[in-house]
Amino acid sequence: MKKYLIFGLGNIGSEYANTRHNIGFKIVEELAKKHEVSFKTDKLGDRAEFKLKGRTFVMIKPSTYMNLSGKAVNYWMQKEKLELSNVLIITDDVALPFGTIRFKGKGSDGGHNGLKSINEVIQNQKYARFRFGIGDDFPKGAQIDFVIGDWTNEESTALKERLEIAAKAVESFGLGGLANTMNTFNGK
Repeated sequence: MKKYLIFGLGNIGSEYANTRHNIGFKIVEELAKKHEVSFKTDKLGDRAEFKLKGRTFVMIKPSTYMNLSGKAVNYWMQKEKLELSNVLIITDDVALPFGTIRFKGKGSDGGHNGLKSINEVIQNQKYARFRFGIGDDFPKGAQIDFVIGDWTNEESTALKERLEIAAKAVESFGLGGLANTMNTFNGK
């Protein structure tokens, strides 16, 4: 049976629960709800697992805070004995319009602290990442407040449908591979 590690990046704590930066948590929570599984606290993160068409999806919400995500990714890759080709990192992205989906197979951190930490710890940039657009509707110098700010009412309403599509995209990664997922979901 093929196994995949799906990391939804975010920050722990109730003050971050509804922030744009926590979209990674929201997407894996949507998958857990869809597959009727629960997250349980484990070392360096909360873990949930589901099976779909002969594949096992292990979802992790790191408890290391965003800027130390690499520590959790490295730990869980070792524990699950998985290669980078079976890892997907889900992050927010201010360079993409709200709700836009973009999968890539490698790349720089693009200024994202979670990806920066992962790149430093695992000494590699060749892993699948799912970037979810949060937009860039903030004045100059206010990016941090925007990213760790709560969704607007309009965004919250639209988020329900976007999360359902995002969950399907993660399933596609495990079932059909990165290239197929990129062709099907990028830009949607």
